[in-house]
Formats: sequence, structure tokens, C-alpha cells
Amino acid sequence: MAHLLLFASARQAAGTASREIQGSTVDEVLSTAVLEFGSDFAKVLGTCRVWLNGEEAIGAEAVGDADEVAVLPPVSGGCL
Repeated sequence: MAHLLLFASARQAAGTASREIQGSTVDEVLSTAVLEFGSDFAKVLGTCRVWLNGEEAIGAEAVGDADEVAVLPPVSGGCL
């Protein structure tokens, strides 16, 4: 199982900051998370970046038991 880390609106939609999730690829982990957390989470996920062990992830990348999959919603604010 991969360790799924959720931040900001993704955490709010899921109701948790982290969870152990089954899946052998990044896409499988995210699909399982959508089934577990529901449609509100799925909507947020569509705007997020996904990272695997600190690097931007591609959906087909393999995920092992010691891996972290992080879901990061877009950040806004600041000034120019």
C-alpha cells in the first residue's frame, strides 16, 4: 500500500490528511482514493498536481509499499 498525503482542499474533501491506499500505479492509488472519498474528492483531484516521493508523478508510474503519493491543489494568493 502507498501512503497517500492530502493537502488543503484535497484534505478537506477527503476528510483526512493521509491514508494507506492500495494500488500498483499512481493512477490506481488515485482511483481507489476516489472510490473511498467520493465525488467531492474527485472534483478537487481534477485540479491538483500529484507527486510521487517528492517528484511530479506520471499516472502509469509504479507505486510500492514505501512510496508516498502527494495530492497538491493549486496555490493562489500573494502579490505581484
